[in-house]
Amino acid sequence: MRPSPPRRLPLAPFLLLLTLLSPPRAAAAAGGPSAWVALRGAAGSRKASPAEQEAAAAGLLRRLLPSHAGSFSFRIDSKGGVCGQSSCFRISNVIDGSGKGGAEILIQGTTGVELASGLHWYLKYWCGAHISWDKTGGAQLASIPSPGSLPRVQGKGVKIERPVPWNYYQNVVTSSYSYVWWDWKRWEKEIDWMALQGINLPLAFTGQESIWQKVFKSFNVTDRDLDDFFGGPAFLAWARMGNLHGWGGPLSQNWLDQQLALQKKILSRMIELGMVPVLPSFSGNVPAVFAKLFPSANITRLGDWNTVDANPKWCCTYLLDPSDSLFIDVGQAFIRQQIKEYGDVTNIYNCDTFNENTPPTDEPAYISSLGSAIYEAMSRGNKNAVWLMQGWLFYSDAAFWKEPQMKALLHSVPIGKMIVLDLFADVKPIWKMSSQFYGVPYIWCMLHNFGGNIEMYGILDSVSSGPIDARTSYNSTMIGVGMCMEGIEHNPVVYELMSEMAFHNKNVEVEDWLKTYSYRRYGQANAEIEKAWRYLYHTIYNCTDGIADHNKDYIVEFPDISPSSVSSQLSKRRGMSIMRNHRRFFLSEVSGSLPHPHLWYSTKEAIKALELFLDAGSVFSKSLTYRYDLVDLTRQCLSKLANEVYLDALSSYQKKDSNGLNSHTRKFLEIIVDIDTLLAADDNFLLGPWLESAKSLAITEKERQQYEWNARTQVTMWYDNTETEQSKLHDYANKFWSGLLKSYYLPRASKYFAYLTRSLQENQSFQLEEWRKDWISYSNEWQSGNEVYAVKATGDALAIARSLYRKYLR
Repeated sequence: MRPSPPRRLPLAPFLLLLTLLSPPRAAAAAGGPSAWVALRGAAGSRKASPAEQEAAAAGLLRRLLPSHAGSFSFRIDSKGGVCGQSSCFRISNVIDGSGKGGAEILIQGTTGVELASGLHWYLKYWCGAHISWDKTGGAQLASIPSPGSLPRVQGKGVKIERPVPWNYYQNVVTSSYSYVWWDWKRWEKEIDWMALQGINLPLAFTGQESIWQKVFKSFNVTDRDLDDFFGGPAFLAWARMGNLHGWGGPLSQNWLDQQLALQKKILSRMIELGMVPVLPSFSGNVPAVFAKLFPSANITRLGDWNTVDANPKWCCTYLLDPSDSLFIDVGQAFIRQQIKEYGDVTNIYNCDTFNENTPPTDEPAYISSLGSAIYEAMSRGNKNAVWLMQGWLFYSDAAFWKEPQMKALLHSVPIGKMIVLDLFADVKPIWKMSSQFYGVPYIWCMLHNFGGNIEMYGILDSVSSGPIDARTSYNSTMIGVGMCMEGIEHNPVVYELMSEMAFHNKNVEVEDWLKTYSYRRYGQANAEIEKAWRYLYHTIYNCTDGIADHNKDYIVEFPDISPSSVSSQLSKRRGMSIMRNHRRFFLSEVSGSLPHPHLWYSTKEAIKALELFLDAGSVFSKSLTYRYDLVDLTRQCLSKLANEVYLDALSSYQKKDSNGLNSHTRKFLEIIVDIDTLLAADDNFLLGPWLESAKSLAITEKERQQYEWNARTQVTMWYDNTETEQSKLHDYANKFWSGLLKSYYLPRASKYFAYLTRSLQENQSFQLEEWRKDWISYSNEWQSGNEVYAVKATGDALAIARSLYRKYLR
């Protein structure tokens, strides 16, 4: 197929489409005016003045678009003349100026976040620009007219109100899967991105170990005790939750000091923009020495969480029961120490004591007393505290959390003093089966990603309608929308639409929205690209099977099985494409069970989308956003093909077909090499930056080695192993990164197929134990390695994608 000539969307039709997408004045928010009053009361006493917030918005503009730093004027609506009691932004023309050398567009808004959101809205829907994470192609700003020529806004301007006050961001594990190695430069870009997307309620967990160090020392805990308590940098999220201790540690004082200083910068910028950060609070997780220091305290040693042999070096943490008076003392001390370090920056605190930790009894009165004690610990430290809790437990442990238990926990604090995150509402909304959380305010959240895996996936229809359905339902208690992915920097289309839902008060027509999205993302309209996105919308981005997408493709999560044990499953493998039963992956597959990669769409239709992308290649070959999407889509098509090739290899083994086994083995390994070559052609799919960013935070050689081990281990074995038993969490955080495929996934698969071939040649059973010893030993060596990997792309991504399409997919 020949690509059609490029065509730029005329400005008038583009603005006409804007009128279809822009929400009119929002209906009354769920909860009425009290929800907006609560919004203003959620911030601490340390607030930015209107002038500071205007300056923060102007600073963001200078970083994003320095050429247009003087083209926009920002003004906080401090008296409510524009927004009233709601949160909004208004975009209008600057009347008293010529437009030459001065401000042309006026953005007014409730906070600095609304000012940034208004700027983003204007750049998107008047200038055809696009802004995504740098690692997903970055910003497309070439379509923005030069200063003095910016498009005018019709009439008196456009006003956009939030239907609900909150736009929440982050998961408690995002800090480990995505942010762990960030410096201030990267954090500054992320906070800018947050503000542009309208996020006003971000989790702020960085540096809390330094706070805990000071608090626990006041309870006579020593540094040596804390060495065994804190996890390593890449595993802090799970140490904080009490899932493990000591793994990847200890933390050096350099790390503690660096992270605290970084957190202070993060919080300052969030406050300058008018955000309300969510800080951590005490969940009951204490160092082991607490049981000796306070022998009469009600401290329980928890059970094993995913170790292979319950090794006490990192297994089985200690939980101080919330009903014990010591719990309140520790919780209060932690809140007050944060206020001492940061100032009074927020009234909202996160606590997830029961996340994957089931209470010892299902007695409602007991559960209620636990909830009351947790909140008392917060409110003793900050009398205005609001408890923000992840609602994941109501899904992951639904057998325990029935109506009486849910009500007991949710009603253990005054209504209005707790906010629940409906964490998985895009797939399994709890609000529908809990009578809107039994009257407790909640935030509709999209979870979307597990382990920071790289997989094209989404449910655009759910994103575009779910928040609206929840907000407009009878007796709705919804007060916000949120994004709670475990890892970021993937699937930019999903996160842009989800971010916009903070400002839409009616369903978005996804197909129309995608047409403008593709225009903005690549800088011009193109028939092939528009058609490709229609295919993607109805396939990859239309997952309706109710399964949480965790990438289990055989390249990145190679099965640990004996082929002789799966013959019956191989005969049924063509039915694997749609899986109806799902349990979130925490434990390893049962030995002998063939894992089924998630496949929810027609691969033939996805390949048609790829064909169309390739047809448009000569038009967009210089576009970084196009290159990212092309590489990602080609990778996805090849990875799904590799799943079939792997199964063909096992089938040949079962039939004792040596030629077939050799042929399919070669093809599977060749696909790995070819995907690695493809990924190497884009900066955003490289292992090197992950490892180098880890090492860059080190001050000493010992830290450098430790940080690199942490970074390598998280994306491979993850947790502990024995000589013959791999980690139960192996490959949970798998990544399609060039360097990782050739140096880790390829040798692992090569070793397996070598044992498979030898088994067939020698007419002996497959040596599963020997294979495990071989590859686990290799993995542990790789984890401790120090090989340097590329940080810059090499090769022509378009040419490579075309070649691989012809080789495998045509």
